[in-house]
Amino acid sequence: MIVGVPRETFPGERRVALVPAAVAALTAKDLAVIVEAGAGAAAGFPDAEYRDKGAGIVPDRAEVFGKADVICQVRTLGANRVEGRGDLELIRPGQVLVGLAEPLSDLAPSRDIADRDAILFAMELMPRIARAQTMDVLSSQATIQGYKAVLTAASHLPRMFMMMMTAAGTISAAHVFVIGAGVAGLQAIATARRLGGVVYAYDIRPAVKGEVMSLGAKFVEIELDAADAEGKGGYAKAMDDEFIVKQRELMTRAVADADVVITTAAVPGRKSPVLVTSEMVAGMRPGSVIVDLAAERGGNCELTVADTVTTEHGVTILGPTNLPAEVPYHASQMYARNVQTFLLHLIKDGEMQFDMDDEITEQTMLTRGGEVVQRRVREIFGIDTDEPAEVSAEGSAD
Repeated sequence: MIVGVPRETFPGERRVALVPAAVAALTAKDLAVIVEAGAGAAAGFPDAEYRDKGAGIVPDRAEVFGKADVICQVRTLGANRVEGRGDLELIRPGQVLVGLAEPLSDLAPSRDIADRDAILFAMELMPRIARAQTMDVLSSQATIQGYKAVLTAASHLPRMFMMMMTAAGTISAAHVFVIGAGVAGLQAIATARRLGGVVYAYDIRPAVKGEVMSLGAKFVEIELDAADAEGKGGYAKAMDDEFIVKQRELMTRAVADADVVITTAAVPGRKSPVLVTSEMVAGMRPGSVIVDLAAERGGNCELTVADTVTTEHGVTILGPTNLPAEVPYHASQMYARNVQTFLLHLIKDGEMQFDMDDEITEQTMLTRGGEVVQRRVREIFGIDTDEPAEVSAEGSAD
């Protein structure tokens, strides 16, 4: 069986689906790996390193698709809707595709791949269960997001994070407020603490208070009825409008006291909840910074513009949508480990074996036999009904 790794074509995407160490792990299981020339260069992995680990380097993208039984990508068509369309004609019937697919946002890309009779596995649909932790790309990439968000904020903040006592006087520590204590939020807390910041955090899930405090941050207590705030897999659930309005009122003081606000609350397949209003921004000190990690779906800050640095009321607002690509070496390393483990979960005795009674396989398989087969996606887009179903309320604080 041949595993192929094409170069990523999404603008600004510097990650690669498999790194040389992952190639070695796969070839040790009697799989062959071919890599498009230059696929890992932007992430810091030259072709020579792939050759050293047993991969074949091919000069042409069409050759990768033409020879490989399995194609591993960071972004398949659903997550690369313009440049990715060029790959459709290269996909062969029965070919297996593994990567990010954004299946909850738009059904059309999944149907296009289904029409090619290919089998697509959407890595972001990986269930949050113990035995799938090493395959969880959302968690691995959210770790990078949280880390990079703090460094990005620090580079824009006109003050230092740490407290310093000098002959020229005492410099007070920066106050950092992290909204959402999922994987990205917890990593942001840890990174801000390492830089010497005084960190506060808020999440609607009371259960994460212990994790926040274990990292040296203070948990912002908001007395609200949040008993049903946690959904399946430890995700935060989207709450109703009344809850959000009350939450905004109680958060205003915490935002006003912060030098840096990092927001991480995203709901898969839905618009991000607005948690920081324009009035809250107006109440912040000039020079303060907001990094909105939910910018791709509208943002948690009312004034966020995706992939743009804006200044409102003297506050700098950043809306990055692909921070992992800015740390491509380790982001690729972590992503590749997820993909490597997933492939070895599927491949037995040198062949793909699809056990549909297995939760990992069943939940990540998006297309097969010319159809979109993933149950949750079918429900969301009303494939088995006359009307589209309500999008799942499960959210992520990542």
